[in-house]
Amino acid sequence: MTPLPALMVAPTGARKTKADHPKLPITLPEILRTAEACFRAGADGLHLHIRDAQGAHVLDAGQYREALEALHAAVPDMAVQITTEAVGRYSPSEQRRIVREVRPDLVSVSLAEMTADDDQTAVLDFYHWAAGNGIAVQHILYGPEDLQRFETMAQQGQLGAGPLQAIFVLGRYSDGQESVPADLDPFLAWQAALDLPLDWAVCAFGRQETACLAAAAVAGGKLRIGFENSLWNADGAIAADNAERVAEIAQVISKEKNRALATV
Repeated sequence: MTPLPALMVAPTGARKTKADHPKLPITLPEILRTAEACFRAGADGLHLHIRDAQGAHVLDAGQYREALEALHAAVPDMAVQITTEAVGRYSPSEQRRIVREVRPDLVSVSLAEMTADDDQTAVLDFYHWAAGNGIAVQHILYGPEDLQRFETMAQQGQLGAGPLQAIFVLGRYSDGQESVPADLDPFLAWQAALDLPLDWAVCAFGRQETACLAAAAVAGGKLRIGFENSLWNADGAIAADNAERVAEIAQVISKEKNRALATV
């Protein structure tokens, strides 16, 4: 099963448009150019959203397959993770179906969305099927309710064999959301007490995205950065593009590795 990339870029998301930033990649050619630039800047993974002809978020197996094939050809050493994000448009059964149809190496799944229809049989069958087919499912965890649900299901063996994958989301998708490094503390406390191997990453919103991810790097986590969550560099300036955000956090990772080596 593919481990989480150390530095994943989320360049598009489901909500932002070019009105938010002219370099937000919407079309497949734009996503390919962004992937190549972000790989050169230090990202070893890409979190993939696709849009329809009108620019709306879509879960479409054909488009996903086309994008995955093109990305693997353009950046063969870059892991690609698809999303099942509902954005109010898709049911849990439709989210499960897209994964079965696409069969990606990696997929991002909101545990709350996946269990929203209370169809426990379908949920457990999905996770069993994904584990059996070597599909790395990263569970999106927002707060205490998600953490408790994840812990219970994991301890009961309902999410497959470990190490399980998760992403701690600092904040919410809402106007004006500004995450801060302290938002990570409850997740770290939970993770430290969790008696399960966990491959975990962090994403954050707003102007302190770099500071939040720096705190995650120090704590040993993996990182997700990009315009899906934030447009701002650490100095408060809007980044020119996703690659600039990747380059900034790649420097943070490099400094943290050098610091760790210096203490050995």
